[in-house]
Amino acid sequence: MEQVDQIRKNRMMLLLIAGIPVTMILAASWLWYFVVRGELDLVGTLGTANRGSLVRPPRQLDDVELRDDQGYVFRYGDMEPRWTMLVPNAGAECADSCERSLYLTRQIHVAMGKGFSRLRRLYVGDVAAADTRLGVASLSDEHPAPPTVADLLDGEHRGVNSLVGSPALLQPLFREYLEDPSTWYLVDPAGWVMMSYNDEVPYKDVIADLKFLLKNSSE
Repeated sequence: MEQVDQIRKNRMMLLLIAGIPVTMILAASWLWYFVVRGELDLVGTLGTANRGSLVRPPRQLDDVELRDDQGYVFRYGDMEPRWTMLVPNAGAECADSCERSLYLTRQIHVAMGKGFSRLRRLYVGDVAAADTRLGVASLSDEHPAPPTVADLLDGEHRGVNSLVGSPALLQPLFREYLEDPSTWYLVDPAGWVMMSYNDEVPYKDVIADLKFLLKNSSE
């Protein structure tokens, strides 16, 4: 009798263990459904002070056709999953706010230390980087300003992918930027534009947000 009871207990334990992954997947899917619909403030629920501004509802980057420097269609979903700092720019000039955002996100990236490899940066414009002039006399780090954004990325921001999309498609994706050109965005590993930052958010507060998100995510 004792042996039968032990067998039953072992079976129940196996069923419980087997059910845990399924339950976690269902719970994660349920949570993300409401996050995308804007009905659940997941970041706020987890306890962050929301130093950046949540994008409500999140916007999927792959819903917009973007192309790389070679003219190939870009798919965020094809990249290694990472959190991404995205700097947008409208027009054929990268002015003070654009250059400053590139500089600031680079400094934040470096300051993340062990989290560096879990982050990336993107530049997205409605004019190709090679055709976008740099509208500043000198860079934020006081280095001489090169003539184009493509030259800037090659020299000062190596590893940053440059993408281009039509103004009509980018306007709804980056509407906060159109109101405040100092705005840049945080994109989650699944390609959702989920938070925006601007000059009013201190450098250290951005780092605090990123550390919190990296700590509480698997990517």
